[in-house]
Amino acid sequence: PCGSDVESMSCPFCTLPDIQERVIARNDLAFAFLTNIPIVEGHTLIVPVRCVGAFDELTPQEVQAIFDLRVVVRNALVKTFDAQGFHYLWNEGEVAGQHVAHVHMQVVPRKQGDAGIYTYEPKQYLYLPGRERPISAPEELHTTASLIQKNILWPTK
Repeated sequence: PCGSDVESMSCPFCTLPDIQERVIARNDLAFAFLTNIPIVEGHTLIVPVRCVGAFDELTPQEVQAIFDLRVVVRNALVKTFDAQGFHYLWNEGEVAGQHVAHVHMQVVPRKQGDAGIYTYEPKQYLYLPGRERPISAPEELHTTASLIQKNILWPTK
């Protein structure tokens, strides 16, 4: 993943001049630009200026800058495209579909009748095609929750 000056030299988000021409908003630590392969018109990526591959590598200030831009971009997309809802997402790691190793939040404006997948059905995104996943029993969920809770580590202040 990106993270060093050498790695950022090969990152399309850091090096392609065309991306800078598609920037729609920026602040000191992040910028937003239209993707060249949109799901719908207005599909935007918000990225930190610093080239890092994973969300956990961001500083708290970078996270705040990204989420501040999310509000600005969202409001602009509502006005521009009459967006009625949004998908906000990011993929982390190649195995999860991250194709550019520079963390980026996707902002996809949605409205009734637009193109692409309209309703959110996790099985269409996450499960193998044709694989059914039965509803888990409450006892199973409680057991799994207990196992995970035992491994929660809160950062010290």
